[in-house]
Amino acid sequence: MAFPFSRTKTTTPGTDPASAVPPTGLNRTKTVVKKKKPFWREWLDAAVFAIVAATLIRLFLVEAYTIPTGSMEGSLLVNDFLFVSKLSYGPRLPMTPLAVPLVHNTMPLTGGKSYSEAVKWKYRRLPGFGHVERYDVVVFNFPNGDTIIQEYPDQDYYQFVRAYGHAAVQSQFHVMTRPVDKKENYIKRCVGVPGDIIAVKDGQLYVNNQLAPQFPKSKTTFYVKGKPLNFDFMEENEIRADETTPQRADTFFYSFQLNQLEMVRAAAGGAPVGPYFYPANATTEAVFPYDAPYAGWNRDQYGPVVVPKAGVTVALNATNIALYRRIIANYEGNTLVETAGGFVINGQAATSYTFKQDYYWMMGDNRHNSLDSRYWGFVPEDHIVGKAWFVWLSYGSDGIRWSRLLRSIKTLAE
Repeated sequence: MAFPFSRTKTTTPGTDPASAVPPTGLNRTKTVVKKKKPFWREWLDAAVFAIVAATLIRLFLVEAYTIPTGSMEGSLLVNDFLFVSKLSYGPRLPMTPLAVPLVHNTMPLTGGKSYSEAVKWKYRRLPGFGHVERYDVVVFNFPNGDTIIQEYPDQDYYQFVRAYGHAAVQSQFHVMTRPVDKKENYIKRCVGVPGDIIAVKDGQLYVNNQLAPQFPKSKTTFYVKGKPLNFDFMEENEIRADETTPQRADTFFYSFQLNQLEMVRAAAGGAPVGPYFYPANATTEAVFPYDAPYAGWNRDQYGPVVVPKAGVTVALNATNIALYRRIIANYEGNTLVETAGGFVINGQAATSYTFKQDYYWMMGDNRHNSLDSRYWGFVPEDHIVGKAWFVWLSYGSDGIRWSRLLRSIKTLAE
């Protein structure tokens, strides 16, 4: 029986639409021939990739740094090449983002600024593995480096001003300013964290009224009475005459490591040997904060000072304003006016101030040959670059110092 609405479709063999072969013109496969990049384009792509990768590594992970001076001897030596960890304290995002990649602040060969201040970002730091701890070896931007003399970029502008006067410096030299992240990099040991009390007594560092650890490889000045040390002995053990100390007829001054003291005593043949330090009120040099109430301070008799901590409020007076003047006006961006009746901050009369960020106290291990916090004060948190990690290369006058290669800073500096 046939259903009225059922139809059976018949097809001729070979003409089933599902198996029918489409017209020849619709079955063509288009072949695309990829044009090979020219030689110069391949190199350009590779160079761009390398620069971007190196910039990201330098920004977020590690940065190479070279020890330029002897301020950390004998823990770290001149021409120690080391890596600085950005992850230890958290990578600091660029504050001056328009800059030539892999160049700090000055163009190589041609000189001049390697950055533009057309765009400025606020200080921000990504989370890291920890925070700056007491006695860490830290790389940071030089606080006084906000203003420099182009003819002497490695010198402290403010010391020039104190020595020669503001008008003379401005008229005789080319002066320029730098943003925080383009200031020169310094490396020192952090001996004071926020809230610590720092003092130096008879050349010895005290933190929170306790004698700080004595790092065996750190250097200071010692006296030897009677006769000078043998020159060959000095050369062999890298002991130098301290030319910054006034010489005396029967007393000789040397700079060497603390762990060399007994060896020097033996070489001196029983002659008196001991540490030399400036006495109290010896005004042989100007130290921070330079004002009259602190005139008795020097490199070996210093403080006490309290390292500022974010959120802490201090009463301001005519004496302590010298300690906090740069913090209020330079580091934290306020307008400060000092009057006979007190202080005006951001147009408002003020008798106190609350710190906006943490600060640190940095000192070199070569205590008598170090431009450190005793001379320019506190280091703001936003100036911290990273933690010294390990030395990957080191060389001196006799060539490569093989014993220092791939050694951690903790091993070399403690």
